[in-house]
Amino acid sequence: MQKKNPTVHLLILDPSQNDAEALVSLLRNAGRATRAHRITSEEDLEEVIKTGNWDLLLARDTEQEFSAEQALAMIRRMDKDIPFILMTSSENREQSVAFIKAGAQDTVPFDYSDLLVLKVNRELNALEERRRRRILDSHLREAEQRCQLLLESSKDAIAYINDGMHIYANQSYMEFLGYDDIDELICIPVLDTLTPDSQEKYKSFMKAFAESGEDGKTLNCVARRSDDQELNVVMAVSSATYDGEACTQIVLQPEHSDAELEEKLRQISSQDLLTGLYNRQYLMDALAEAIVTAGKTNQNGALAYLALDNFMALKGQVGIAGSDLLLGDLANLLQSLVGEQGTLARLSDDAFCILAQPCDDKTMAGLCEQIRKKLEDHLFDISGRTAQLTASIGIAAITENSPKAADLLGRAHMASAEVRKKEGHERGNGIVVYNPADFETLDEGNSIEAIQKALEENRFRLLFQPIINLRGEGEEHYEVFLRMLDKDDKEVSPYDFLPPAGPSDMAIKIDRWVILQTIRQLAAHRTSGHDTRLMINVTGETLQDKTFSSWLSVALKAARLPGDALVFQFREGDVNNYLKQARDFTRSLHELHCKVSVSQFGCAINPFNTLKHVEMDYVKVDGSFTEDLQKSDEGKARFNELVKSLQSAGKLTIIPQVESAQTMASLWQAGVNYIQGYYVQAPVPEMNFDFGDQ
Repeated sequence: MQKKNPTVHLLILDPSQNDAEALVSLLRNAGRATRAHRITSEEDLEEVIKTGNWDLLLARDTEQEFSAEQALAMIRRMDKDIPFILMTSSENREQSVAFIKAGAQDTVPFDYSDLLVLKVNRELNALEERRRRRILDSHLREAEQRCQLLLESSKDAIAYINDGMHIYANQSYMEFLGYDDIDELICIPVLDTLTPDSQEKYKSFMKAFAESGEDGKTLNCVARRSDDQELNVVMAVSSATYDGEACTQIVLQPEHSDAELEEKLRQISSQDLLTGLYNRQYLMDALAEAIVTAGKTNQNGALAYLALDNFMALKGQVGIAGSDLLLGDLANLLQSLVGEQGTLARLSDDAFCILAQPCDDKTMAGLCEQIRKKLEDHLFDISGRTAQLTASIGIAAITENSPKAADLLGRAHMASAEVRKKEGHERGNGIVVYNPADFETLDEGNSIEAIQKALEENRFRLLFQPIINLRGEGEEHYEVFLRMLDKDDKEVSPYDFLPPAGPSDMAIKIDRWVILQTIRQLAAHRTSGHDTRLMINVTGETLQDKTFSSWLSVALKAARLPGDALVFQFREGDVNNYLKQARDFTRSLHELHCKVSVSQFGCAINPFNTLKHVEMDYVKVDGSFTEDLQKSDEGKARFNELVKSLQSAGKLTIIPQVESAQTMASLWQAGVNYIQGYYVQAPVPEMNFDFGDQ
């Protein structure tokens, strides 16, 4: 599936269309793809709420025929989960209190655009979490229903108890104890199903279970059936919920002589056979439990990831058998150092982990420093040959705000990899504690520095995605995408690294690099007989660059490439922000015989206003219309109306994010000119798509 940033469906209650457009531009510049509708009346709001899914309503408190209070009251009346933010003329405590009491999420002065963006992002994130929770609640209900069916059909004797009384028992449990009716069993305490000798053992056992909370504890006892027959059984207990209330699950099984063997098998399943340490699966389960504990009790923990430096080279020197001996000795050394301070596990050939809770990252760093020094000084004897090891150690804290186990392990691994980069030349032998502020944010300084370094080190890549003509005219079109290899060699978009407000010179520098590389590759590609055209995305900064057309003219002549081989594409939001510059820029491109396209079309409140002022050859409709096309008849109708209007205006339409044959069939019927998406082909490094098969 194609990864997409979700489009924000925005409602705006504002008497000024210019101010409403400014709000849309503000959110776009903040990185939020936005489709907006300006509310004009009470009937209008009611209709759009009924026919669409909306993510946010921004309302002005200025005097208007349909007021912000009325809009909020309608949302509450229709019981819609649409966050409501009131934009005020000035700070007014009483007004804010009144609106929030009435159900608004927040208020903010209209001129505080930076604060508005923060509050919008907060509410959108909260909305996403609520929607995710609803889905999870639905899945939970379905799972509970399936569990109930499994309980009823299970051959194991299972019951739930609360305060020593049965609250549920499956058919196998009732048959095991000789009862026919669940109502009869519910009136009987668990103690009454045991012999007198076992009753005292049961009381002590349940007290110990309540104190430890450790699931899976077992008790060997004697059960007494309703016919007074006695059975030697093993009772296993676990914490559970039934009908939403906490209780205890008990499972009864006949006493077996192979219990010791089963315990041994359980231990083996959680063990790394080479080193005797815990294995990866055991660690991940323990880590997941530690994260849950931190969330419930705020009891912090820490995870350390120990990556052995240059282990593969050492393995090549001592051989497989020698490396196995080395890992065994290393495991013993680590175990002696960690002891009871944490859980030690082996993840792979060259990676170990230490999990500790309660603990903090500083305490874990102290332990890891002891390990690092001990490893650095230790000499391993491998069949008479001496070997030395060092480790790059990354540490991640476990708190109530920690992500899932796999992501937390990724944090520790990322910090471990950072050691080698800090030390240089892949030497490692150090410790880095993961800090979200360092690893997960990019300020203006380090983001620009990262892009500049990538440019200098040639870590930019071009990808090409075919654009197919649905009318059967065998044209060869591709859109060019730029990817930058970050410090972990993962592909990212360098434009995502740029701060929202620029700086313009870096955006222009990136655009020109892309255009030059595109011209060179396209010129070489066309020499083999391909009449290929490439669509290049450019930023709002380039749109304002008055020196661009003369620079492009020189580049085209140097490559002997005709101008009509290139299509320059701007975002609708950038064109609306710089309408005059876009008009002049487009004229200069047409003088060079280049074509022009606008992307994300249809998100503005009055999108066709753009086409009145700027002469576009192609129009790429926003991807949210493609999504709406399959969701409802109303979405399909809106899409068809948009395409029809564009055709009437003489524009060639491009529809992105096409991911199924069903979507393509609908687009054909609508009369669309071009399609693009993962159903056709994902972006790839080569222009090798066979347009002849289409």
